[in-house]
Amino acid sequence: MSRVNTMKQISLEKVVINIGVGKSGEPLERAKNGLEELTSRKPTQCGAKNNVRDFGIHKGEPIGAKVTLRNTHALEFAKRIIQAKNNQFRKSSFDNYGNISIGISEHIDIPGAKYNPDIGIFGMNVCISLSRPGYRILNKSNPRKLGKNHRISKDEAIEFFKNLGVEMI
Repeated sequence: MSRVNTMKQISLEKVVINIGVGKSGEPLERAKNGLEELTSRKPTQCGAKNNVRDFGIHKGEPIGAKVTLRNTHALEFAKRIIQAKNNQFRKSSFDNYGNISIGISEHIDIPGAKYNPDIGIFGMNVCISLSRPGYRILNKSNPRKLGKNHRISKDEAIEFFKNLGVEMI
């Protein structure tokens, strides 16, 4: 009988949903309302990193909104994203550290999302991060190195999503 190492078990750490509208004001408020309606969480504003003179964007100006989901809310939303992508992810969407980034062109593709004429239709980026027990040492005030064998590889992340019913293309 083989024993399973509990320190090697992969779990869903967080899901970050990001909407970039490119300008502040009314479009940003609509995006924030849409995110709140979709996730039932209050979104935060994201500011511009640089000045872009051609688009009239100034550094620090709010041009996007994001929500971070953890625990059961993250797993529930990840399952909805998997359904929105027809249970198919591209292998190229995974990075070398077990994270995946997915683009959703219309938020109404997500199951449970309804069209609201006050909000309109918007696209979003969804980033799903995986972790193992012991990953917290990276976030401490005096961070330690994470062993090479303890990192989540691209193949391990793909295997984790296959167990959730995702097909790789």
